[in-house]
Amino acid sequence: MKEAEAPERDIYALLHLSPDASDEEIRKAYRQWAQVYHPDKYQDAQMKDVATENFQRIRDAYEILTDAHKRQIYDIYGMEGLTSGLELGSKLNKPEDIKEELERLKRRKEEEKLFAHARSTSSFLANLSLPQYLDGGSIMTGMAMSSEVRSQISKRDAVAAVGNLIVNGKSGTGAATAFLRHQISPVASMEFMATAGLRALVGFQTSRHVSLHSTATTGVAISLRDGSVNLSNTWTRQLSEDTVGNIQLVLGAESNISVGWQKKDEKTSAAGEVKFGSSSFGASAHYIHHFSAKSHGRVAGRIGSTALEFEIGGGRRISDFSMIRMLYTIGIQGISWKFELHRAGQKLVIPVLLSSEINAIVASSALLIPSSLYFLLKTYLVQPYYRRRERRKSQKKMKNLSVQVQEAREAAKRAQKLLENVSNRKKQKQMEKEGLVITSAIYGNRRIIREGNEHSEANDDVSSQILDVTLPLNFLVTEPGQLKLHEGIKKSGIMGFCDPCPGEPKQLLVEYLFKGQKYKAVVDDCDELLIPQEEHHI
Repeated sequence: MKEAEAPERDIYALLHLSPDASDEEIRKAYRQWAQVYHPDKYQDAQMKDVATENFQRIRDAYEILTDAHKRQIYDIYGMEGLTSGLELGSKLNKPEDIKEELERLKRRKEEEKLFAHARSTSSFLANLSLPQYLDGGSIMTGMAMSSEVRSQISKRDAVAAVGNLIVNGKSGTGAATAFLRHQISPVASMEFMATAGLRALVGFQTSRHVSLHSTATTGVAISLRDGSVNLSNTWTRQLSEDTVGNIQLVLGAESNISVGWQKKDEKTSAAGEVKFGSSSFGASAHYIHHFSAKSHGRVAGRIGSTALEFEIGGGRRISDFSMIRMLYTIGIQGISWKFELHRAGQKLVIPVLLSSEINAIVASSALLIPSSLYFLLKTYLVQPYYRRRERRKSQKKMKNLSVQVQEAREAAKRAQKLLENVSNRKKQKQMEKEGLVITSAIYGNRRIIREGNEHSEANDDVSSQILDVTLPLNFLVTEPGQLKLHEGIKKSGIMGFCDPCPGEPKQLLVEYLFKGQKYKAVVDDCDELLIPQEEHHI
């Protein structure tokens, strides 16, 4: 289903209405369009067929918008909500009841989808050492693997199984853990845990929302080897809309207390923690900035009784499911690079130790060489490759949709044909009194319109992604000499329009005359257009 924040607005555009239009405005718009497209007005068989086709569209739109139930569904979920066979029942006689029922049905579908599939994640880490390799040893010093599978077995119960294996040199260890989580109520849950391996444990923890912004978690873990007990208490609070803080207290063989926070918004994410224990202390923090939807930079640091290091690097999304990251680390353990590949819940991490000593030449070279190489590759290889790939994808998509787009263009031209007489009369009246006259209007691919290629008839790729809409816009000019296209409505739904490039961002470019002066306006697909405006004067 379509999300509530992005409903289809085509039928509003079809009747040239605002999404907030009243019932009287809807009836008035329907009568006006019905006068233009009523089949009885045309004698020619072909014109009558075109009128019948468009009159049916107008009538369908009118029936939806004058039915309170249907209009509410349409406003939330678009046409898919009306055609999906939802059984709302007669008891739903209020818009808020309809919305609540649709949300319930949506949640049920999401739950069914969730229950049908188990979610799995795994990671593989391989530690490499360049100094050890140069001394004649093996380049690999250790490795670690872990895997986790989670499954929702009912609406309130979920299970998980986790396994991990760690190898350092000639020694290794492993463990297997099972979890069972039960949702007691909307505000409380409990979880059972059992681990077999080097550390055999059984544990239990319970979590509860103590207020709208706070959660408390209490747990106990018992070692099956020596009978030792660890108690933990965690308090988490929402500090602001995008910031969460937490305090954790652990009592047992390794008692400690830690204070942390996490902040995340559209462009940045950051986290920090300070931890004091009976035998150690430490502090860590990281900051990530998203330069775009595909790339980000990361800075991190750790300091404490067992660590002192600084990390800088970044990553880039290479597909919808894959992301690569490269990090540079310098600290008391030496200088190293770290390569990461993340794909659909799977993670590959390869740390490479370059030097076990802090050396200025190695440190600067390890930082500057890969950075310079990255920017060179990005500028001269990666970006040109992605531009070519996006161009090929766009051309392939347009080719696959060519039949559909061509049919839509023909339908738009037929609709314009029926508007032609009235449009020309309105245009002539406006010209006589030096009112608003649309001299040129094109709608289509935003990139092409911005580049100014709208009149390049020789370029088939250009002309196939734009549409001349001068005639329908002149038809929509009111008697006082004004034109308004409503905000939040895709212009492809307007009578005489169509979508000439599905999936691509679109704009509308309008050139017009008013009181003998030339004007020009450009708006994005769902933006409001109100003309004439002095700011459009050329």
